[in-house]
Amino acid sequence: MIRILAALFAALLLAGPVQAQAQAQAQAQGTPKLKAIASFSILADIVAQIGGDKVAVATLVPAMGDAHVYQPSPADARAVASADLLVANGLNFETWLDRLVAASGFKGRRIVAAEGIRPRRLDGGHDHDHGHDHGGAKDDPHVWHDLQRMQAYVTNIANGLAAADPANADYYRARGTAYAAQLKEVDQWAAAEFARLPKAYRKAISQHDAFGYLADRYQIEFLAPQGMSTESEASAEAVARLIRQIKRQRVQAVFFENVVNPRLIEQIAREARVKVGGRLYSDALSPPGGEADSFVKMYRLNVGRLVEAMQRDS
Repeated sequence: MIRILAALFAALLLAGPVQAQAQAQAQAQGTPKLKAIASFSILADIVAQIGGDKVAVATLVPAMGDAHVYQPSPADARAVASADLLVANGLNFETWLDRLVAASGFKGRRIVAAEGIRPRRLDGGHDHDHGHDHGGAKDDPHVWHDLQRMQAYVTNIANGLAAADPANADYYRARGTAYAAQLKEVDQWAAAEFARLPKAYRKAISQHDAFGYLADRYQIEFLAPQGMSTESEASAEAVARLIRQIKRQRVQAVFFENVVNPRLIEQIAREARVKVGGRLYSDALSPPGGEADSFVKMYRLNVGRLVEAMQRDS
């Protein structure tokens, strides 16, 4: 017995601290966790909420990262290659992902969270080469800002985890059901918060057009100098037009986003003579321990800041 324990200890040391920790954890649990990689941090949190202690989740685009302009690294390709599951948003949000998958030689299961969802559409005048083109219109990929549509995300992810790990299928579906119920509660709370404000005051400015789903859901008018993607610069004409609109409509809810440099919004606020209301989380979470380190916390924080800023208009 002593020789066996000594050999095991030596093997763990040779494997390195990370691999040794993973091996020890797997032995303690009896079975290794399912290895999942999500394309960006919001999806990673949702997968972790549904996967619980059966799934080890990593993310490609990190917290506070901008998936629109992300450039995958060789380390990303190696991580994807070793994963059991790859979870993506879909709707052409991750324009770089197919190239990464091809380079990595990924052989696992792929889950598209937005599969089967009817997306909102923007005409060609509001896009910046982002999304699927259908006769001059584009699909908006920022579905996570509509908690009603997010019910389908939860179902798709729970079913994908169950298919990859049938032995724990009931576990994933039960956690998915509980998480879906939590999102419904947040949606009802948000609807009640915005309903306290007259519709005329529900106006806000953000840097790129990421909040269209939230705007549709709660009857808010969102304006942005950039289109759906942060890849393209806003034109001087668009910025000037927006400043005139802010002054004319007396919009007070002006925000910068966590994934975008705030300089443009600061310029707009300065020239329109309004105060920046702070930060909204559009396409990424905060780092662990931060104010928006889970999807539910992010959503509640955004709603609270929007309502507070819009109340100034009233």
